[in-house]
Amino acid sequence: PKEEIKEPTPEEKIAELEEKVVRTFAEMENQRRRFEKEKEDAFEYGGYSFAKEALNLIDNLERSKQILENDETLKDSGALKKILEHLEIINKDLISIFSKNNIKVIESLNKKLDPNFHQAMIEIEDNQKEPGTIIQEIQKGFTLKDRLLRPSLVGVSKKGENKDKKDEENKDNL
Repeated sequence: PKEEIKEPTPEEKIAELEEKVVRTFAEMENQRRRFEKEKEDAFEYGGYSFAKEALNLIDNLERSKQILENDETLKDSGALKKILEHLEIINKDLISIFSKNNIKVIESLNKKLDPNFHQAMIEIEDNQKEPGTIIQEIQKGFTLKDRLLRPSLVGVSKKGENKDKKDEENKDNL
């Protein structure tokens, strides 16, 4: 006997269509929320790549300052003093402009190393400080609002090896 294909009842058709309509509305709502979030992110963090590139200005200023300070022919000259003063003004202006645009310097010195904001480049023996304390800043790090633009490159303290203990071990090995 030929198998009959059962035609759905009008109630079953209505239930199926209602289900499809509910699903479609849920999808539309999710899509709307996603677009809203993307729009907010674009507004909040649209300048992210510009901000990241602008950090080069601060780095280059810092490098220029160091080169001038280490130049033997300029040492202790009035000209050097004047140039360094001007570079400092430019640096302060840059930091101020960054700050107004929610680009903030990450405070590092004497803080505990936080891998979310700091990148340890070197360990320095220091028995005065708790191990893992930042005692040198190699390059400033910055955030844009709550996002990391770039981590601070830092030097952290580590316990110095106990010299007496080392000498004892060496004697034992003789």
